[in-house]
Amino acid sequence: MDLKMRWSLDELYTSFQSESFNNDIEKLDQLIKEVKAWAKTNLKNHEDAKSKAEYYISKEIQLSQLFSKLMAYSSLTVSVEAKNQDALKAMDKLHVKHNELVESSVAFEKWLSSVENLDKLIECSDILKEHEFYLRQIVERSKYLLSEELEVLIAKMSNTGSKAWEKLQNVLTSTLLVDMEIDGEQKQLPLPVVRNMAYDSNADTRRKAYEAELKAYKKIEESSAACLNGIKGEVLTVSELRGYNSPLEETIIKSRIDQLTLDTMLEAMKESLPDFHRYYRKKAEILGHKNGLPFFDLFAPIGKLDMKFTYDEARKYIVDKFRTFSDKLADFADKAFEKRWIDAEQREGKRGGACCFNLFAIGESRILSNFSGSFSSMTTLAHELGHGYHGHCLKSESILNCNYTMPIAETASIFCETIIMNAALKEATPEQAFSILEMNISDAGQVIVDIYSRFIFESAVFNTRKDHSLSVEEIKELMIQAQKQAYGDSLDHNYLHPYMWICKPHYFFTGRNFYNFPYAFGLLFSKGVYAEYLKRGKDFVPEYDRLLNATGRNNIIDVARMVGIDIHSIDFWRSSLNLIRNDINRFIELANELLS
Repeated sequence: MDLKMRWSLDELYTSFQSESFNNDIEKLDQLIKEVKAWAKTNLKNHEDAKSKAEYYISKEIQLSQLFSKLMAYSSLTVSVEAKNQDALKAMDKLHVKHNELVESSVAFEKWLSSVENLDKLIECSDILKEHEFYLRQIVERSKYLLSEELEVLIAKMSNTGSKAWEKLQNVLTSTLLVDMEIDGEQKQLPLPVVRNMAYDSNADTRRKAYEAELKAYKKIEESSAACLNGIKGEVLTVSELRGYNSPLEETIIKSRIDQLTLDTMLEAMKESLPDFHRYYRKKAEILGHKNGLPFFDLFAPIGKLDMKFTYDEARKYIVDKFRTFSDKLADFADKAFEKRWIDAEQREGKRGGACCFNLFAIGESRILSNFSGSFSSMTTLAHELGHGYHGHCLKSESILNCNYTMPIAETASIFCETIIMNAALKEATPEQAFSILEMNISDAGQVIVDIYSRFIFESAVFNTRKDHSLSVEEIKELMIQAQKQAYGDSLDHNYLHPYMWICKPHYFFTGRNFYNFPYAFGLLFSKGVYAEYLKRGKDFVPEYDRLLNATGRNNIIDVARMVGIDIHSIDFWRSSLNLIRNDINRFIELANELLS
């Protein structure tokens, strides 16, 4: 065990039995009791409306800080210890406590939406003015609220419904052991370790890992299908009850974008698919495949990228490159390593992939990754540190003004990844540049082509789930068809990935449907923001920080306008995709030169 590669959660709590944890639970219970009692007696009329609104917002701030801190400690613990019973019990209890607030929350939202002079109310109060966007979002959201009784019932039922299914799926994938032969010895390996072998330089290892991974999913396919059906069925029912035309419309509204933005971006993405197909076919040719690229070689490293990193070397590389953009960004990243805000070690019981948790209650972040020492795992760290920096730029804001939506959430992370990639390309030999370009395009392909397939897949799952529960075979077939539609003939149709729905936790997030297109938005929007930085240089740095600071209290179209971007224009999306097309063209040229 390497402690510096494991995060410290002591800044939240030292244990579930600690005095501070239990004191905060007591404070939370008292606050919930106080707010519930206040709501029952004070939201019957609009007398002294200003004081009532101020009181509720001040209590909402206190509740959000306490609840987010307690829940963060519990969920962060579970993310690296899937079977930790104390953490699992704490999460269950916190969900129940949160549901106790539903009735008073709904009552306040309905009360606020019926206030006649809301503009005047906000104007004459500092705290209401500070939270104007938050309040107006409440009014907008109230259009889709059901009765207080129904909202309470839905919240309570979700604990034994969708949230229970989500938790089960997390346990299934976090504890799944994959049987695989390595050097003549049969081993059982955690799923993230085997999935990381897709990046191995050895072709035989990649193929064996792919085959072992698909075989392992057989152990949990029926359970995972039950989880997916349970979650998507509940989403469809509740979304319809609330008056949304579809879960997609609900997601668009909650994302603070509009249908035109999504349609325009998807149209531009579809136009770009032939460029990515050229890349995949060239990669297949380089690796000696004649029928397109098999899925097990989708992430195969190409060329001679002899860039391996120890954890300390990754830290230095990231911090040094970030400093070329700004000291503030570099210092933040260095602090994250120094203070052990990152859990980078691969181990059993830890969830796969990577993610960042911004802990606004204590002004810090925690980053989960599965660091392997590869160039790719180093850039993943940079990506997640970008998410952390986004939270850092919101430190001065009220916790209620820190809730930015999914599409804008990828801006800072991809921006930071771009800094690293561009710096690496500048220093690289032609052979290294060839490999880095390939990796960069491969990542972009995941965010454009694979995300497009995931959007198609999730749309199809919802459409089918309206009629009946899907069998494992139906789900697998929908995944295969989505991959064929997005990748075309650039992938070998004999070697696709019918189980990609099991290992992607986004499909099982109960409150985040269509957690796919936001990644594409983030990549393309971030490229547009980075282009502005290249135009303006150092003068753009404070503007960038202001942009990130504004994401919690603005619609995305207004955030984009801050840096001169029109997200309704297909030309904007095309211009960002053209940057990737240029990389693809350069990659193919280098391939022809180096491998001829």
